Amino acid sequence: SKGCHGKCNCGKCKCDEGWYGDACQYPTNCDLTKKKSNQMCKNSQDIICSNAGTCHCGRCKCDNSDGSGLVYGKFCECDDRECIDDETEEICGGHGKCYCGNCYCKAGWHGDKCEFQCDITPWESKRRCTSPDGKICSNRGTCVCGECSCHDVDPTGDWGDIHGDTCECDERDCRAVYDRYSDDFCSGHGQCNCGRCDCKAGWHGKKCEHPQSCILSAEESIRRCQGSSDLPCSGRGKCECGKCTCYPPGDHRVYGKTCECDDRRCEDLDGVVCGGHGTCSCGRCVCERGWFGKLCQHPRKCNMTEEQSKNLCESADGILCSAKGSCHCGKCICSAEEWYISGEFCDCDDRDCDKHDGLICTGNGICSCGNCECWDGWNGNACEIWLGSEYP
Repeated sequence: SKGCHGKCNCGKCKCDEGWYGDACQYPTNCDLTKKKSNQMCKNSQDIICSNAGTCHCGRCKCDNSDGSGLVYGKFCECDDRECIDDETEEICGGHGKCYCGNCYCKAGWHGDKCEFQCDITPWESKRRCTSPDGKICSNRGTCVCGECSCHDVDPTGDWGDIHGDTCECDERDCRAVYDRYSDDFCSGHGQCNCGRCDCKAGWHGKKCEHPQSCILSAEESIRRCQGSSDLPCSGRGKCECGKCTCYPPGDHRVYGKTCECDDRRCEDLDGVVCGGHGTCSCGRCVCERGWFGKLCQHPRKCNMTEEQSKNLCESADGILCSAKGSCHCGKCICSAEEWYISGEFCDCDDRDCDKHDGLICTGNGICSCGNCECWDGWNGNACEIWLGSEYP
């Protein structure tokens, strides 16, 4: 064949006349001028054989005098010596593979030479890096020890277009023209929020490109969307021309003229409605006979002694329901006057949960002992960022 200029003899090449090299790839006499030969050996930066080899008749011979074969590539551009860990002298510290001078580390290891071990399990790391759509770092970043580093660093030194704990925000989606240097966000008629355009009154469309044909004034439109609630669409929808579209689109649990009914409030963290002992009516549980509580979680009858019941209601410090509630059948019922007291032993203060627009967890999640547990499609410390599909 064309590329073969010798015979293999005991694992070594015996070259035909006029050829040399460990694979008989270099001709002894060259019919190229030196200039042409050098031209063919230049890498993309115009450096002959990347300064890691010599040019022979238009081909690079890489410097591997020690026979290690760590420098290779058409222009000797790959130097796997870069992967050697100075301390252990192993490639990628023995915890990864080297490809063209870069280490690709096994799960649980990181660093240029895979020299650092994560202090969390690969499973936990993966969990922390999983974005709301179930992808690792939204397929736009690399997960290192539970933290995403997004594949986008703005050369100007600002944070780039891609950001968010799991790289879930991509501001490029807001640009009317797909050019990183145009400031043409949301066609100039809106705010870019995590890659989604929130349009100013009077505009709509994915990039706020369409003027709204609405006969109502902005004030009147908002007044109609507000109804008797404090916020337009109860903070759970989008107000357009006096009408509310509730989030998440298509979720029948959020409804009402001003999205005032939110049946997700009847569910516990496992999604059980009214503890299985009641029905949900506009976000409130109506309990069956024999049950009571916000989620119909308490039976009226109790087959425990007062003593057994109290033992279960005492927190580690021996205080009954943290002195902020009463004990019934081994469970704490937190004081109704102080709406913000919650938790198994009434030991949590829901005022510690982040607020947005004056609402705890923006009304888009459950406050669980000081942290917002957001419902599907919502993200942010206060569940204020909608990541779900486009508004309908």
